[in-house]
Amino acid sequence: MGDFAGRVRALPAAGARLLRRRWRLALLVTGLLAVLAATPWVWVRTSSAPYVHGAADVPEAPVALVLGAGLTRSGTPTPFLAGRLDVAAQLYRTGKVEVLLVSGDNSRTDYDEPSAMRDYLVRRGVPERVVVADYAGLDTWDSCTRAKRVFGVERVTVVTQGFHLPRAVALCRSAGLEAHGVGHDTSRGWATTTAYGHFREVFAAGKAMWDGVVAKPDPRFLGPAEQGVTRALTP
Repeated sequence: MGDFAGRVRALPAAGARLLRRRWRLALLVTGLLAVLAATPWVWVRTSSAPYVHGAADVPEAPVALVLGAGLTRSGTPTPFLAGRLDVAAQLYRTGKVEVLLVSGDNSRTDYDEPSAMRDYLVRRGVPERVVVADYAGLDTWDSCTRAKRVFGVERVTVVTQGFHLPRAVALCRSAGLEAHGVGHDTSRGWATTTAYGHFREVFAAGKAMWDGVVAKPDPRFLGPAEQGVTRALTP
C-alpha cells in the first residue's frame, strides 16, 4: 500500500518534468526556426553593406543597371520607376557611368518596360545611343545574370529603390558582377509603400538566397550574347 501511495504522489512531479522538457524542446525548435528564417536577410545585408552608396560617392562604373518597377495603365513608368530612372540619368550626367542598361519585363506584346524606360531617359536628355534595353529582366536575379552572361557586363552600378537595393546588390554580386548600388529614396513621398517595401524584403530574402547562393538558376530567357553595351561603350 505504501509503495502505491508513493507512486501516486510522484505522478505530478513526473508530469511537471515532462512538461518542462517539452517546453524546452519547443523553445529550441522555435529558436532554430527563427535563426533559419533570419539567415537569408542577414546574408543580404552583410553581403551588400560595403557596396551600397549615395549618388555622390558611388565608384565610377561603365554601366548602370536600372531595374524595372512597373508601368502605369498608359504605359509610362510608375513614380517608383521614374525615380530610379532619374537617379540613373543623374549618374550619367555626373560621369559616374557611361551606359544605362534598362532591364525590365517585355514578356507580353502589350507590356514593354524597357522601351518605356528608354523613352523616359531620352526625353530627359540622355542620348539614345547610351541607353541599352534588356527585354527579359523578369526579376532581379534574371536582370543581374543577363547583364553578365548576355550583355557581357563586368562592373556595374545597380539602380533601384533604397529598400530593394541590398537584395539587388547581393544578387548581382552573386551573379559574378563587380556591383555597387545607388538607391532612390521614397521614404518621404511614399512612406507607407516604402514601409511595406522594407517588410516585403524580409521575406524576399529567402528566394534571393536560394537563387544567389544555392541554386544559381539560368534566367528564364537566356538567349545569345548581345553587343548593345559593347557598342555603346565604343567611342
